Amino acid sequence: MTTPAAPKKDPMKGFRGIMAGTLILEVIVVALALPIVAKLRGGIGTSAGLVVFGFIVAFIVMCALLKHRWSIGAIIGLHVLLVASWILLPPLGVIGVIFSLVWTYLLWLRRDLLKRMAEGRLPSQQAK
Repeated sequence: MTTPAAPKKDPMKGFRGIMAGTLILEVIVVALALPIVAKLRGGIGTSAGLVVFGFIVAFIVMCALLKHRWSIGAIIGLHVLLVASWILLPPLGVIGVIFSLVWTYLLWLRRDLLKRMAEGRLPSQQAK
């Protein structure tokens, strides 16, 4: 009697977890802009407050949609909008620049992971 083969591990599943964690950290940091909006822009019910809430909701939704291929493009688009929000609220634009750099690094790591996966160089792909 032979034992069934162990299922192969999906390295992208772990990487999606890292991306989801980064999005949640971004939600927290963007939410910290709410006191700035409340103090400097006339309250959170203004257009600046609604923009901040919109980004918070969008990043949380993107956490659930990371398994789709188009999610990376949507995240990049959200960060372009976040940097462009510099016009409305400069601290939010600064957050956008910082997290754009973080996501640039994450996408570089993703590219390296996919390359190593295609070459069969991941530890989970080695014969035991």
